[in-house]
Amino acid sequence: MKRKYFGTDGIRGRLGEPTISPDFVLKLGWAAGRVLGGPSGGTVLIGKDTRISGYMFESALEAGLVAAGVDIRLLGPMPTPGVAYLTRTFRAAAGIVITASHNPYDDNGIKFFSADGDKLPDDAELAIEAEIDRQFTTVQAADLGKVRRVEDAAGRYIEFCKSSIPPAMSLAGLKIVIDCAHGATYNVAPYVFEELGADVVVIGASPDGFNINRDVGSTKPEALAKKVLAERADLGIAFDGDGDRLMMIDAAGRTIDGDALIYIIAKSRQAHGSLHGPVVGTLMSNLGLELALKALGLTFDRTKVGDRYIMEHLKATDGVLGGEPSGHIICRDRTSTGDGIISALQVLSALAEAECTLSEAVGDVQQYPQVLVNIRLQRRVDALSLPAVQDAVRAAEAELGDAGRVLLRPSGTEPVVRVMVEGIDAAQVQRLSEALAEVVRAATAA
Repeated sequence: MKRKYFGTDGIRGRLGEPTISPDFVLKLGWAAGRVLGGPSGGTVLIGKDTRISGYMFESALEAGLVAAGVDIRLLGPMPTPGVAYLTRTFRAAAGIVITASHNPYDDNGIKFFSADGDKLPDDAELAIEAEIDRQFTTVQAADLGKVRRVEDAAGRYIEFCKSSIPPAMSLAGLKIVIDCAHGATYNVAPYVFEELGADVVVIGASPDGFNINRDVGSTKPEALAKKVLAERADLGIAFDGDGDRLMMIDAAGRTIDGDALIYIIAKSRQAHGSLHGPVVGTLMSNLGLELALKALGLTFDRTKVGDRYIMEHLKATDGVLGGEPSGHIICRDRTSTGDGIISALQVLSALAEAECTLSEAVGDVQQYPQVLVNIRLQRRVDALSLPAVQDAVRAAEAELGDAGRVLLRPSGTEPVVRVMVEGIDAAQVQRLSEALAEVVRAATAA
């Protein structure tokens, strides 16, 4: 069944849109409480990133959940994967994160986790949508939910992250620059790496409600690269606004994306004999990753874009590792969802064991030139169904032949169409991507 409100990763949009408004979030909290809380109400955890509207939506969710008879534990600013972990450890009925991930501050959204710390299954999302369309009611006063704040939430999650690598491992001797994107990792990530012994320099850790992801973080790694060079650091680590994505910078200032980081982790897991099932990527994963893994004798499977599809395939194949070029990496043998901090620690552990630098570790990954263009739509339309767009895609594919790929896909979280072209010839890839982008812009504006 087609979802009415949920996208590929919860509900997300521009502040003030019909589904990103206090009245809707109030109803959403009530509906989620009725579906996820169970007959006795249960407990739901709420975390958030650092954008200014998080306070407003936290209050709206509280009111809705309490009206449904659900108890609440407030975590405050907390990375999305931290909420997933704490949901499991508190034996809560569900976890909710108020975040728009890597989007700018004037967007926001709601992500949900089940009691197991997984993304909600389809039937749960559909049940919540059905409740949203029903009449709002409130339980009797004696049955209203109660709200408490969890004072040691950050400390609990910090210890969990540190436990994801061998106890004897130390980062002593490493100088690392951490970019927190002025987001939810600002009060967690620096402590994780400092407590493991690294010399840590921090940027992007002064959130003011408006600067989340602004010119920093995993989507804007230029600031981190500049700081790594200025500090003569060994490497840099960048997270996005809610901490589920990761990019790294080597000592020469080069960006190491999610594909290359997956390769490092996969090679390490293979050496330990702990890499079960295929490595799972998406349609956006670079062909260079697939070929590098093949050279190791490893199987690489592709899914639709989105971490929920990667996780579904990992579960179906008993796999433990997958992810996307954007840096959303799932280490299923360590945690239940994509986690930027834990993924970074897996990379650092692999480097320590191999006694190599970050740049040396990715030397076997020869990534194909790939250009991704994001086109914000002026009107809601299925761009892929337009004849002009279809003709342009066919022409580009014919020109590339077997030496490249073309992919157009709509974003699951915002009114954007993503145009990706990959091939051997960088100039050809750039030219075709720009031409395709112009066709999409013209066709969707008509």
